[in-house]
Amino acid sequence: MVRTKDFLLEIGLEEVPAAVMPAALQQLEERIRTLLSELRLSAGGVRAVGTPRRLAVLVDAVADYQEDLVVDVRGPAIGVAFDEQGKPTKAAEGFARSQGLQVTDLVVREVNGGTYLFAHRLEQGRPAREVLAEALPDLITGLEFPKSMRWGDNDLRFVRPLHWLVALLGDEVLPFTVAGISAGRISRGRRFSGFQEVVIAEPAAYVASLREAGVVVDQEERRQIILHEARALAAEHGGQLGEDRELLDEVVFLVEEPQAFAGRMNPDFLRLPAEVLITSMRSHQRYFPVFTQQGLAPVFIAVRNGKGDGLDFVRAGNEKVLRARLADAMFFFAEDKRRSLEERLSDLEKVMFQAGLGSLRAKVQRVQRLVGFLAEAAGIDAEVRAPAVRAARLCKSDLVTNMVGEFPELQGIMGAEYARRQGESEAVALAIREHYLPRSAGDQLPATTAGALLSLADRLDTIAGCFAVGIQPTGSQDPYGLRRHALAVLRIMTERSFNLALPALVTEALRGLEQPDINQDALVSAVLEFFAVRMATILQEAGVRYDTVEAVLSGRFNDPERTLACGLALDDLRRGEPQVMADLLTVYRRAANLAAKAGKEAIQVQLLQENVEKELYQALESMRNTAQKQVVDGAWRDFFATAASLRPVLDAFLDGVMVMVDEPALRDNRLALLREVRDLSCLAADLGKIVQD
Repeated sequence: MVRTKDFLLEIGLEEVPAAVMPAALQQLEERIRTLLSELRLSAGGVRAVGTPRRLAVLVDAVADYQEDLVVDVRGPAIGVAFDEQGKPTKAAEGFARSQGLQVTDLVVREVNGGTYLFAHRLEQGRPAREVLAEALPDLITGLEFPKSMRWGDNDLRFVRPLHWLVALLGDEVLPFTVAGISAGRISRGRRFSGFQEVVIAEPAAYVASLREAGVVVDQEERRQIILHEARALAAEHGGQLGEDRELLDEVVFLVEEPQAFAGRMNPDFLRLPAEVLITSMRSHQRYFPVFTQQGLAPVFIAVRNGKGDGLDFVRAGNEKVLRARLADAMFFFAEDKRRSLEERLSDLEKVMFQAGLGSLRAKVQRVQRLVGFLAEAAGIDAEVRAPAVRAARLCKSDLVTNMVGEFPELQGIMGAEYARRQGESEAVALAIREHYLPRSAGDQLPATTAGALLSLADRLDTIAGCFAVGIQPTGSQDPYGLRRHALAVLRIMTERSFNLALPALVTEALRGLEQPDINQDALVSAVLEFFAVRMATILQEAGVRYDTVEAVLSGRFNDPERTLACGLALDDLRRGEPQVMADLLTVYRRAANLAAKAGKEAIQVQLLQENVEKELYQALESMRNTAQKQVVDGAWRDFFATAASLRPVLDAFLDGVMVMVDEPALRDNRLALLREVRDLSCLAADLGKIVQD
């Protein structure tokens, strides 16, 4: 029976940024799992927990000893290992010596038709305390973070300076050192709690020992405490907690022992737009808003680190800080309303958008022109086009307001608010607000057509402009967020039936830059390739197979919506109608094998001699218009079925005539016929990229 012990590793640090913690804990858990597997140590559950000052992992039932390992190492071939008299050569002796064995201990085995010497030996498992103590320093120093730092005389780079290490296997300390700090059983309590040192007797006592020292080490437990207390406080004030997952995730990793409390604000501040109040509370103070049926309540919920006395003092301090911020916001709001968004257009002349691309005012003019082009190309009626163009003119004016200067998160939101107050239509206001959507990969898309058009135009101008002046993402570096902009463009185009051709949009965006020195054709190709890489991501996320992704992107990647639909249809065909898929691929491959030798000559009808080639030509001609219309209409399944239906006549042709005959004219005509079959089958996708099951 295998004896087991629980395991604990705690890495004590200076406060780690909250945003780093979730990924760091996940990485620590994954690396511990991998390490235990590599060390051949069986174990039970693995759980990573942590607070701003510690990364920890608890493992249940780690085996006391490694599992034994049977090692088979192949040595020299028999013909090399023994001479003609059957005596071992130096090769055999050297191999045996390298494995710690005698030649007589080696065994003979046959592998792939050859006979070789093998060393067959058993590596007995070592104690877990030994192998873990050896491996843990590299595991700790190998953890990766978005940003790391050095401190003191250490060469180690880590997210924050190390202060202590706890490493226990059962009640035994695992001895090792990292950056001059020796692992032990001494942890630390919450700052200013009176518990500077906490002795951890064994892993099973870790959570309870820290709780006594003012630390709730399990992040999920802290989350539930915060939610429970905050909801109860909101209810006490006659409202409901404004729950925010991202804010909650951050607050969970800002505290070690959470205590929620309610604060109040002057009701006069409710005259500010709700977004201003929420942003001020959320982004600057990490407060949760409270809502009633009438709207935002003059109450906020905050979370402090630690329980005990002085809560009224803490509440008063937080109320004072928020009062000062909202007083500034009231002043900014009043000042901003003195000038209209239209009047602020001149201020945009003084703000550089990007070197080589002019001011924000120049960008606005380009976006306004591009919105008009998009609306016309998409066949948008004047009722929608007019507010879209008007919104394009005003969409950046709020960037030079006091409010957005203080709260950059409110860009677009304040633009819409000021537009409404200055008499612009609701359609214009919504388009201004929505043109920043989506802000991230999972964010919502613009709900209005005008907002979607404006978002497309703004992002296309940014991408085209950056490519034109040589600013392109490299590796993991993308300081201007061009990948995010490209994904947003593709998401909007795949979810809205604008029927827009991406090459034409990119060309128009580049034309609007008015830079005569650029190689427009090369830039269009570069930008389209950039979009194609992002489109592959969208296709893969939709469940499209890797080879289908390559096929549809190598075909006609013009309209992202059509490309996505084509990829999904091709995969559906593969799953739902495998025979049609097989026929389709057979048509392509049998034609393509010889069509590669074809020139550009047109088919000469008078050179069609045999009935089977005449029948193939007639079948091709009779379905050509149908196939092309199916592709234009996006009737992908129908098109694939149409192309697949060529198989019987193509098989009869290839089985009934010799294509590569000696007579050049006849040979070239038959090759041209196969070329036309190949090209028709690939109208929607490059079937040569498909891997046949």
